[in-house]
Amino acid sequence: MSDQNDAIRINDEAARGAVTNTGLRYVLGFSLGFAVIAMSLVWIIPALYNASH
Repeated sequence: MSDQNDAIRINDEAARGAVTNTGLRYVLGFSLGFAVIAMSLVWIIPALYNASH
């Protein structure tokens, strides 16, 4: 008979229901960086064009 106070140990993958370290954080990081650069260019290029004319 098991004691009710025994700790239950579950590994990370079983608890999350997914495999870790698949590189998803890198994809999200690069996507965020690309979005920031693209939005900056969309704002900066017209501002420079309007300032020169």
